[in-house]
Amino acid sequence: MAAGCDSAASLAAAVAEANHAGRELYLRGGDSKAHLTGCGPSAPLSTRGHTGIVDYRPDELVVTARCGTSLRELSTALAAEGQMLPFDPPRFGGGGTFGGAVAAGFSGPGRPWLGATRDAVLGANIVNGTGQRLAFGGQVLKNVAGYDVSRLMVGAFGTLGLLLEVTVRVQPRPEAVATLASACSAEAAAGTCQRLLRQPLPVTATCHVDGVLRVRVAGSEAGVRRACEALPLDIEEEGDAFFDAVRDHAHPFFADVAAADVAAAEAAADHAGTPHAAAAEAGPTLWRLSLPRGALFTEAGALVEWAGAQAWWRTALDAEQVQARAQALGGFAAPFHGGWPKRSASVRAAMQRIKAAFDPNGILNPHVMDDAH
Repeated sequence: MAAGCDSAASLAAAVAEANHAGRELYLRGGDSKAHLTGCGPSAPLSTRGHTGIVDYRPDELVVTARCGTSLRELSTALAAEGQMLPFDPPRFGGGGTFGGAVAAGFSGPGRPWLGATRDAVLGANIVNGTGQRLAFGGQVLKNVAGYDVSRLMVGAFGTLGLLLEVTVRVQPRPEAVATLASACSAEAAAGTCQRLLRQPLPVTATCHVDGVLRVRVAGSEAGVRRACEALPLDIEEEGDAFFDAVRDHAHPFFADVAAADVAAAEAAADHAGTPHAAAAEAGPTLWRLSLPRGALFTEAGALVEWAGAQAWWRTALDAEQVQARAQALGGFAAPFHGGWPKRSASVRAAMQRIKAAFDPNGILNPHVMDDAH
């Protein structure tokens, strides 16, 4: 089962050497999310050579894979057994690695119904900032005291350790999938989503953009058929091509994001590679707003998904104004292309303590979250 390349020893040695020399490292996988992480003067350390599915037990719904394994390879192997990753990570540009998906912590359109990336992680093997190889968690869910370190790595963007292997839960693929649609206002879409959250229907995604609300239903063929009959929406297509496009930012709403990435990358060359500085020259920022489910976000030019819990908004407003809009709805905002959200002093202090425990000399992706330090 462990096909691929096991370069764990060489990766650990590279980190240990860099730590001894006081040299910063920029951890990189498939580079599908490179626009989110400024490398600054850090030396790159690629995980792409560390590949392969280490252990896959379809009957137990558990898979362990190395960090450099492509999402395409992993998804193909799971599909052959009629299974899938429940958190359905984005594949920006059609690429991405398993380790990068876990390190970023992004979840797909089904997040409110199918769970987040963190919910699926059972265990992880990592290399900390001194080059030590550490193992956390296992292959089953357990009640434990203290930190759940494997899940702490989710969303840390490699600042706490280099992921070597990760074990996650998988789930069966649905028998049938259908996408329903209806033209409506943002207010009407929010009301419909609030009602959907209270109904026993096999809804697995929602999205309102360009004046159209789309709802994905998935499950047994009979369950999907009944849901299509019960919902006051038109059947747009069988399958979930629309939501795959939203997940991967291939939808037309994100068409200008690629151009912004180029501008940010060019600006980064003049600003030591930090996302925040690059954003200043990249024009309007794409913001990712995390909101309570059922929230009513009605700003023009937004894409709202997750039953209102996530909104994408490209605007030239400054950070304080955007944060005020999000906070008024009980949420917060983070720039998705350049820069990171400002954090309170207590949160920054907690992050620094955790960072110091795993990476005492601060060599791992030190420029990823500059605003947090």
